[in-house]
This record gives sequence, structure tokens and C-alpha cells, in this order.
Amino acid sequence: MTAGLILAALLTACGGRARPSSAAAPLRPSPDSISRLEAAYRTQTDSARRLFTDGDVAFMTGMISHHNQALTMSALIPDRTTNAAIRTLGARIINAQRDEIALMQQWLRERGLPVPQPMAGMDHGAMMPGMLTPEQLQQLGATRGAAFDRLFLTFMIQHHSGAISMVDHLVSTTGSAQDETVFRLANGVRVDQDTEINRMRLMLQALP
Repeated sequence: MTAGLILAALLTACGGRARPSSAAAPLRPSPDSISRLEAAYRTQTDSARRLFTDGDVAFMTGMISHHNQALTMSALIPDRTTNAAIRTLGARIINAQRDEIALMQQWLRERGLPVPQPMAGMDHGAMMPGMLTPEQLQQLGATRGAAFDRLFLTFMIQHHSGAISMVDHLVSTTGSAQDETVFRLANGVRVDQDTEINRMRLMLQALP
């Protein structure tokens, strides 16, 4: 048999094998299967939302008020300084921490937990680490120009350092920060505020 005939025979043999029909109807899950999948998803989601500790709740609740004070401090900037670097810093703080407040409020709300009004019912003794006293806030609001720049940076370094202390306390508490949202938020707070502390220290050194 010639090479051509052998090749033809092989092609014929291969062509005779059964092939799956492309026109076969696709498999569709039954309504019961869909219901079971949806129920399983809801159970998994609800279970995931229950995987949090009192430490997580205290952190998310406290950080709402902590962040809100940073917004209050930053809102003083436009009327008190023309320093472009200070203005940029304040805008960055407002944008980032306003979004984080919304995230923390949503996290509490989804778990059926009280969503506090920022700063509501807090007295001097109940303030979290780094937060300014009423006297310090009044002092900051009473300054202008270069004096404001220096005081704002000094107080915001204090404020940011307190937030990092809150993160450290959270992660050192057994069982806490296992919730994905809590972990990601806490890690973001540490990285962002540590970076801003370093930037503010340089800005302080550059002031006249």
C-alpha cells in the first residue's frame, strides 16, 4: 500500500469516530438546585458576618469618632492658612477618612449593631488615644497662618499616632481582626497614617 493510501485510510478511520454534538441542549440546574445554592450562599454570608469579636466592634465604633475629629480638624484649614502643602494634606485626610467612616458604619449596620453618631456622648475621659481635648481644638481654631500650620501638624501627628495605637491594640487582642473588612481597614489605617506622620514631620521641619 502506498503512503498516500495509508494516509487516506487513517483519515477515514479518524473521521468515523463519534463526536459530541454541538447542538446538544446545555444542562440547566433545576429550580430546587438553585434554591439550595441560594440558601447555602445566604448561610455562608451570614456566617461570615458573625465572625467578629467585641474587639472588632469596639475598634470600628471608636474609629468612627476618631476619624470624625480628623475631619473637624481638617475643615479648619481653608479659613486659616494659604499653605498649599497643608491644604493638600487636609483634602487628602478628608477624602480618605470620610470614605472609611462610611465603610465602618456600613459594617456595623450589616451586623445589626448600633451605628454611633460621630463624637456623640463622648467626654474627655472616654476619648480614644491621640484625640484632641476640647481645649486643644479651641486652641487650633484660634490660630492663623504659620502658627496654625505648626499647631495643625503637631496635633495631627498626635492624632494619627493614637489611631495607630488603636490598630496595635486591636491586632494584639486574641481573636480580633479576623474579619476581612476589619483586617483590611486596620491595615490601611496603619499604613496610611504612618506614611502621613512621616510626611508631616518633614513638613514641620520645612516651616519657617
